[in-house]
Amino acid sequence: MAMEKDARIFVAGHRGLVGSALLRQLESRGYRRLITRARTELDLADPDAVEEFFAEQKPDYVFLAAARVGGIWANETRPADFIRDNLAIELNVIHQSFVSGVKRLLFLGSSCIYPRQASQPMKESAFMTGPLELTNSPYAVAKIAGVEMCWAYNRQHRTCFIPVMPTNLYGPGDNFDLLDSHVLPALIRKFHLAKLAASGHWPAVAADERCFGQIPEDVKNRLESAERTASAAPVLPQVVLWGTGNVRREFLYVDDLAAACVHLMNTEFRELTKDTEYRAGERPFLFNIGTGRDLTIKDLARRVAAVVGFEGDIVWDSSKPDGTARKLLDVSRISALGWRPVTDLEEGIAKTYSWYLSRLESGGR
Repeated sequence: MAMEKDARIFVAGHRGLVGSALLRQLESRGYRRLITRARTELDLADPDAVEEFFAEQKPDYVFLAAARVGGIWANETRPADFIRDNLAIELNVIHQSFVSGVKRLLFLGSSCIYPRQASQPMKESAFMTGPLELTNSPYAVAKIAGVEMCWAYNRQHRTCFIPVMPTNLYGPGDNFDLLDSHVLPALIRKFHLAKLAASGHWPAVAADERCFGQIPEDVKNRLESAERTASAAPVLPQVVLWGTGNVRREFLYVDDLAAACVHLMNTEFRELTKDTEYRAGERPFLFNIGTGRDLTIKDLARRVAAVVGFEGDIVWDSSKPDGTARKLLDVSRISALGWRPVTDLEEGIAKTYSWYLSRLESGGR
């Protein structure tokens, strides 16, 4: 079953990293009846508003990419927000997709749903087999609930709701706010700011803060240390990063994820379920989406610094948490369906940095 070119397709969360990539992917493939709503237009956590929206718009397909997301710091300081908002969004969108007769829904989960000590690479069968990583367990529990909702509706109502588990994502449209961004965009911005400070481009630093959000005081102090000593000799500000840098992570360019999601939505049902027992009491289908390759955060930092052109020192603050030691996905299931990522890491970092610079040049527009 392939999505019809004239189908009404709702992309929930279209302004986010994943949602914007899904729009690019769908438009490039000739889908034109795309439905989007900004949060100011539709609060997906409001059950009445979501019910009214589905009744009026009657989408044929739904990509559920809307979520509250953030890095370690955001998850540590706002855990209630993460579990509450994500549970509400999933409950409302998944249920109304069933009520309105949506043909297929694809739910974006997260690799953090897997146990913190799961065997590597993590297979889909590791789901719900052990304790979660504590630094983001409220978010992970909400995403686990979304997977279980998809399976429950599939069993009870014979829907086709597809849960997918992407690895760490990055790309155009990423969140570069240092207060709650993920690791790769945070690295890009920290190295860029340090490079500006080393060159004395303080108006550019101020413009960056207006565009991408507050620069935390500790980061700002290190940047300004270069200015205070510049009269004596050129100084490159240090970039201090959390943890030891020894943990390993996998990174997927977001446009590759979008291509994988559309690929799954266009895959025949019997192919989606060919290696699962699709009957009551059994967990049907779940798909990891990643590259199948990882690297240390230290290696990632060096690669990002090279792309950005930062030549100063990188210092690791081991008093800060590392998170899970390793998170690598087994991608054999989706690979067997004919999908492969096409963007290597250096190319993806360069594209992301280019987008970052273009946003600065346009003043954030």
